[in-house]
Amino acid sequence: MPALRKASVLFAATALVTLASVTPSSAATELNGNWAPFTRCPVDAPAMLAADGKVDTAICISSSSSSGSIKLGNTTVPTGGTDLQAGVITHNDGTSTVVSPPGGALIADTAQLPGGLLGLMCPDEDIPVISDLCEKITSVELNRVDATVESVNTPTEFQLLAGVMQGKPIIALPVRIKLENPLLGSKCYIGSAKDPIVLRPQNTSAPTVKTQRFDPNGTPNTAGVMSQLSALGATQGDATYTAPGANGCGLLGALDWAVNLKTGLPAGSGTNNVVLNNTSTYVAAFASSASVVPNEGAMLSQNWHAGVK
Repeated sequence: MPALRKASVLFAATALVTLASVTPSSAATELNGNWAPFTRCPVDAPAMLAADGKVDTAICISSSSSSGSIKLGNTTVPTGGTDLQAGVITHNDGTSTVVSPPGGALIADTAQLPGGLLGLMCPDEDIPVISDLCEKITSVELNRVDATVESVNTPTEFQLLAGVMQGKPIIALPVRIKLENPLLGSKCYIGSAKDPIVLRPQNTSAPTVKTQRFDPNGTPNTAGVMSQLSALGATQGDATYTAPGANGCGLLGALDWAVNLKTGLPAGSGTNNVVLNNTSTYVAAFASSASVVPNEGAMLSQNWHAGVK
């Protein structure tokens, strides 16, 4: 893979960290050495295995962030620690396809919503029913709202060259925000698979980049057949997305309108903002994909499995 193409994949992968999560139960495998960041790379997915190294080249990406936030209308939802892992197939026409691992590409820690339910749903003015309900929220348990950002559907519009620039969208990533509370229930979301929040993150700062070669089992080796590129410390952001209204909040969605009223949802482009702090992104690929044509994807899988502890 040419150096610019590798760098493009690396920086583009950073954007995918926005966010977020599918389920905490997504399986991970412990790996050695330079394979360590790629515990969920879908190396055995049919599309990855089919890569020949000439027309299509399969690589592993991993990107994480320690903290961040997503602003939706009048409300800022924190993100916990986030971890993206996926495969990317780069095509010789300059396009790319993201391959998610089983259970989804993104997982994230749950974060507590500042102000809890009182801040999320309770209006300043007196509103029948809602104001009465809010007066009864007197315990920490009833007020606490856990927020988790989840990815839905398949990412699209993955642009390799945008990853080495600042101010250019890198990927279109559909997500939803899960809000969990005894009164809101366990199916309260902002966004959905049918009407997601579509983030188009871009580099707002450049990461520090380095390259390291390693052996198939993950051991660092300056002459190794594998290459790890790392990009550390970058910030990602997007202020262009729209945010749909809440759904499924309370019994049969009875509290959707209260959440929407307080938070100012739905919210148009320019009202919202996402920020991911201090991201750490890694890419694993063959140092020379030409050396493993026409079995590049199969050899990537073989090497990944050689790195399993």
